[in-house]
Amino acid sequence: MDSGQCFTSDSENFEVLTHRSTSNERYSQILSMVLAGSPLGEILHSLVLSIEAQKIGTKASVLLISNDKKRLLTGAAPSLPEEYNQAIHGVEIGPEVGSCGAAAATGKRQIVEDIATHPNWALYKELPLKAGLKACWSEPIIDSEGEVLGTFAMYYDTKKSPSALDLELIQEAARLASLSIERSQGLHLQRLTSKIFSKLPMGLLISNESKSILFVNPMFKTITQDYTAGADLFDARTFFAASEPSDLSSLFKNIQRGNTWQGELVGLKDNGQTFDAEVTVTTFRDYHAEQNCFSWLITDISDHKDANKLIHFQANHDALTRLSNRRYFLDKIYDYVWQHEKEKKGHATCQVLLMDIDNFKQINDSLGHESGDNLLIEVALRLNHLFPQNSTFARIAGDEFGVFLPGKLTASELSDIARDINQAVSDTYTINNNSIHATMSIGISRYPEDATVVESLINCASQAMHDAKLKGRNGYQFFNQSMQQSAERTAFLQMEMNKAISEEAFEIYYQPIVSADSGKVKSAEMLLRWNLNGEFISPEEFIPIAEKSGLIVSIGKWVRHQALTMLKEYLELGKPIALSVNVSTCEFLTDDLQQQFIQFFEESRHSKSLSGCPLHLLTLEITESLMMDQFENVEILLTRLREWGIKISVDDFGTGYSSLSYLANFPVDQIKIDKAFIQKIEQGPRHRALVEAIASMSKALDLSVTAEGVETEAQLDFVKSNHVDAIQGYYYYKPMPKSQFIKLLEQQAQ
Repeated sequence: MDSGQCFTSDSENFEVLTHRSTSNERYSQILSMVLAGSPLGEILHSLVLSIEAQKIGTKASVLLISNDKKRLLTGAAPSLPEEYNQAIHGVEIGPEVGSCGAAAATGKRQIVEDIATHPNWALYKELPLKAGLKACWSEPIIDSEGEVLGTFAMYYDTKKSPSALDLELIQEAARLASLSIERSQGLHLQRLTSKIFSKLPMGLLISNESKSILFVNPMFKTITQDYTAGADLFDARTFFAASEPSDLSSLFKNIQRGNTWQGELVGLKDNGQTFDAEVTVTTFRDYHAEQNCFSWLITDISDHKDANKLIHFQANHDALTRLSNRRYFLDKIYDYVWQHEKEKKGHATCQVLLMDIDNFKQINDSLGHESGDNLLIEVALRLNHLFPQNSTFARIAGDEFGVFLPGKLTASELSDIARDINQAVSDTYTINNNSIHATMSIGISRYPEDATVVESLINCASQAMHDAKLKGRNGYQFFNQSMQQSAERTAFLQMEMNKAISEEAFEIYYQPIVSADSGKVKSAEMLLRWNLNGEFISPEEFIPIAEKSGLIVSIGKWVRHQALTMLKEYLELGKPIALSVNVSTCEFLTDDLQQQFIQFFEESRHSKSLSGCPLHLLTLEITESLMMDQFENVEILLTRLREWGIKISVDDFGTGYSSLSYLANFPVDQIKIDKAFIQKIEQGPRHRALVEAIASMSKALDLSVTAEGVETEAQLDFVKSNHVDAIQGYYYYKPMPKSQFIKLLEQQAQ
């Protein structure tokens, strides 16, 4: 099923039902005023306000035809400027006199979308345009004999054409105005009921205190499947017997006091079936003023109620899996805690499990989103029966699920549930003829042991779930305080990192890269360092936080600016030095970020401070994963950078999953052999063979090779023997501050 299409259709149906419900309320209101004998001006005023309230932006008016049938007189127009109302009061009707004059003259609807250009308004447009009125739709008000009684108009302050519902609304307003005007002209109640009430789009039955039926219209018979056929009496207590007792009690108390009552009841059809009804009962004295009579206006709102139920379901459930959604999930926890503490005045006890499918993105990327969606559905079906009756199982977001377990469960019971989840999820799936093996990481938190605030309880479960992923996935973890401390540490560092960016509190260190042939420094890698209040924060700790929070974009931009500044500075001193900087994959995740990356170098090339910077001395170090993610876009981006002379290096080569085809086709200039391979070459021939293969392959592809992490003489001798171009590692130099690096360069130049 296409859920998007389903929602669109349901939304449109609901809009129509809402319009009809409002229409029913309006009929009830106007009919009540008619039966109560309200003055015509009050009725028309109420009608105009009702239409304006439903159609926001509308300024409505009723004009009445004069006794000589030649002019229009103001009936009700509370929202139009008084100056305008006075000007059109008494205007003569005619087929080319504005919208209302033409509607009254022709007896036909007049839709003017643009007053400024419509020929009917050519002689009169100055007045409405001055009042800010630019469109006018007018419907003739016609009585039961076919005579024009006036017009109902809807004005707008913009050029506007009506929708189908707009036309239905203006036609409805004209009908109600017609009813009101006819009544005011002295038509008898019996004529009103026989000629107008019989056409109502709702059921109408009039009875007296003796339960005798005085009138029943065709729509009442249609709704109830002719419930009153062959009957002279209408017993409301029997007809509405299936309703809530409290509603019935309210109904009869009000009508016994002579009051109008409105509400929802359950009515009875002739076949014994029931239906949801919106009911308005108005009490009035009979013709001879001897006893009370009751007009029962009844609308079948069963479809409306069903639509409401559907809307409620959609608001609280996930369209794909049909499980509860995040909103409903949180509401259940809030309600449980609040109700428990309200009644028992103590802490509630409950548990939350958050679950995330491991490596779901890889499944989506490799097999497609349709397979990913089908996997989510299958997981939901497998897990739905595992939890107690009073629990709430929900899809929280993406591939994340949650379970709310009220009451007290032991650690052993929770562990059993978690193991059942892992077992159920890990069984093989067959989706679109593909066999898929999935696993799930689970985090468990308990109220009130871990948190006494619902948001914190969810966060605790999320932290525990994250810990389960870090510990190998396909398992579960209970929340503990060390996770809390880790989360607080992360939040603290992220906050301080924001300050460090704005205050430029980071520091650049330089690790020299030497020529394998001469042993002299040929370039340096720029490395980010952060000293926070005397504490050295390891890049291995703060870089992942920066990447997850998005701060890495600002940090990367700052580092590249420092690199370009130094490159230009030393070129101008006649001591050019090559530099390389690391680039996070997170800086290429979206088209916008990629555009920002290119824009940085575009602006740098044309800025006064960096113009003439030797970009050919800059190397950007990317990871293998970047060659696989967003492949086409990134390839175009890197190709453009290389056109400016910037070199591209694949950092930590050998630790990722890229194939040789990526390496052969991707725009790169250099390979950096990861230190993990270099530091193992003394452990055996297989490790040495890997380094030899990488070096040989790189040379064959005409790529320069740098060996990282060289720390011993044996490692140095080995990489030299394999024709490596450059060497980086503690054997020669550790990372150093800028002043020390500059001093090193000066010593080398002597």
